[in-house]
Amino acid sequence: MKIPILLLAVFTALLTGCGDTSKPGTAANTVSNVVTAPVNYLGAVVQAQKHAEKVIDVSYINQDIEMFNASEGHYPKDLQELIPNYLAKMPIVPLGYKLVYNATTHTVSVLEQTPQKQ
Repeated sequence: MKIPILLLAVFTALLTGCGDTSKPGTAANTVSNVVTAPVNYLGAVVQAQKHAEKVIDVSYINQDIEMFNASEGHYPKDLQELIPNYLAKMPIVPLGYKLVYNATTHTVSVLEQTPQKQ
């Protein structure tokens, strides 16, 4: 699951770097562009990987909630009701994030956890 997301993130990073940002009337410094291109590329790959590790697709969980409602006639009280008939297991959430089930809107989202002050 992480590899396709990572590949998509890298491909997106490559495409966003393909725009023409030069201004008319200014000379481009081609020597520094050639020299710094590998560093810029590696920096973009690292940033894309960091972003991909924080992203989790919860759309399938929201679909499972709707299937539960269609089959059972009511929405689940919590996500544990989906296991094992609708959801095989809870997805692993990246460190510093948590899954939140909103019982009023019947949707799941991923939120960043705020550090607890001691």
